[in-house]
Amino acid sequence: MARWAAKAYRPQALALDLAVLLLAGGGAAWLVLRAQAALPYAWDWSVIPQFLAYFDPASGGWRAGRILAGLLTTIRLSLWAGGLALALGTAAGLMRVSGRLFWRLTGGAYVLCVRNTPPLVLIFLFSYFLGGQLIQALGLDAALAHLPEGLRAPAEVLFGPLRQMPGFLVGVITLALIEGAYMAEIVRAGVQSVEQGQWDAAFALGLPRWRALGHVILPQALRRMLPALTGQFVSLVKDSAIVSVISIPELTFQAQELVSATYRSFEVWTLVLVLYLALNLPCSLATRWLEGRLARSDRSG
Repeated sequence: MARWAAKAYRPQALALDLAVLLLAGGGAAWLVLRAQAALPYAWDWSVIPQFLAYFDPASGGWRAGRILAGLLTTIRLSLWAGGLALALGTAAGLMRVSGRLFWRLTGGAYVLCVRNTPPLVLIFLFSYFLGGQLIQALGLDAALAHLPEGLRAPAEVLFGPLRQMPGFLVGVITLALIEGAYMAEIVRAGVQSVEQGQWDAAFALGLPRWRALGHVILPQALRRMLPALTGQFVSLVKDSAIVSVISIPELTFQAQELVSATYRSFEVWTLVLVLYLALNLPCSLATRWLEGRLARSDRSG
């Protein structure tokens, strides 16, 4: 009966949604037209394509423009930092639910310090420490300079231009440390959401705590954590813009440079807005699809 009622009301709800969308679209169009009429700004979209790709006569081929190069750097930053943050967050989250006080305090201190400190402060702190001290002490610059020719092309595909790799690694580690603290809380909450009876059943079967966690608790917790973890990855893609303050040439940094050079503020930032939406909308839609899929699986179960 409830299912039939939901189907009966669906056309009315669809009509209301369409009306709201039309009103919102009309309001946005009106604002754009009013802005164009009121602002003394001459729009010039003809300069935008060269920021995406341009033909290089010297090499006889097409090259990525500054915006496209920044977009690729943002994608690399997000993927590497996301994977590292997931590993770090999982470790810290499991430490938070450990049976040993030392591990609980260690994981809690990491989460507490990172989540209660402004990301901008952490960016500068880690930049000065990692970029100015640690990377030089490890001799990364010298290692990159003597990298074999056969490894240069794969390394540039994975990490970008080699001359920018030290700064890129600083950005990846910094973003991973920041986002890992938030993922740690997602992992902790997911593990603690599993009923105590599951632990008791695993212990009754003679499983030690680490095997009970790996074979019984984590598979159930992962289903509950996946939507939140996917949403956190969307947040990481947006937060990657903050590394522009330490001159990592990702999308926002390249846009700032182009605005300073061309004074095409509205065109450049509009393009950047569209590119960020193109990156994040598929992740957001995947999160909604995943939530619906898990909800249907739970109901059928």
